[in-house]
Amino acid sequence: MSLEKIVDFEYCDSLVAEFEKVIKKPKLTDSSVYYTGVDLGTACVVLAVLDENYNPVAGAYRYADVVKDGMVVDYIGAINIVRELKKEIEEKLKTELIYAAAAIPPGTDSLDGGAIKNVVQAAGFELTNLLDEPTAANQVLKIKNGAVVDIGGGTTGTSILKNGEVISVADEATGGTHFSLVISGTYRKAFKEADEYKRDIKNHKELLPVLKPVIEKVAYIINNHIKGYEVDNISLVGGTACLTGIEDVIQKNVKVNVYKPKNPMFVTPLGIALSCTQEILDL
Repeated sequence: MSLEKIVDFEYCDSLVAEFEKVIKKPKLTDSSVYYTGVDLGTACVVLAVLDENYNPVAGAYRYADVVKDGMVVDYIGAINIVRELKKEIEEKLKTELIYAAAAIPPGTDSLDGGAIKNVVQAAGFELTNLLDEPTAANQVLKIKNGAVVDIGGGTTGTSILKNGEVISVADEATGGTHFSLVISGTYRKAFKEADEYKRDIKNHKELLPVLKPVIEKVAYIINNHIKGYEVDNISLVGGTACLTGIEDVIQKNVKVNVYKPKNPMFVTPLGIALSCTQEILDL
């Protein structure tokens, strides 16, 4: 049975495509409320804004290094970036953004959940939800049975789902930062230059064999996380999953159907926004 028959990803790809459009050209509406998803990633901070019907109306993102391995390492810098992106979108929509949800790598709430909450609130939002990243992504993927793997800049997070319910979450260091370090060493580039080189899709075919050992480490992490569970399909999200061909290398190593949306970078922030409400989170 093909993967397409197991899960229907049409909603995911259409929502992401619409979001990509409104990033470039925000959609002015008379919505009574706006819901914002704040994704504080290791490599990129993304804000996704939905209207009262949870349709994308605006978005903005900025590459940054305020988070490392899922932990906020530049608290003031993170606040400033979220605040600036918030203001940028507000000016385009001609309205104030009040409610926001956020996400953290699975299993890190006791370590850094408080910092994420504080960043979002200090940037001027009322925080209404805080969930783990792969679970947020599944708000868009809508997987009933299988695993969602969020390969971010610093970590690889896995959520295993059965009958639409999350039954296990795990997170482990290894992500895009490690890819960039390998590129930096191989090509003798500064880390920032290596990171930018990695993001250029024109370089992906050349980089895939160079990065294969690190991708195999990601596959090893996934295998450990899904061991003991019935997992028939895996969906990859997160900015690092944008690497062309990463899904093929992972599938060969986990021997499970692997699917990747057209733009995995925006799945999680949209899922965070879909989880936003008007009920302030009780801290």
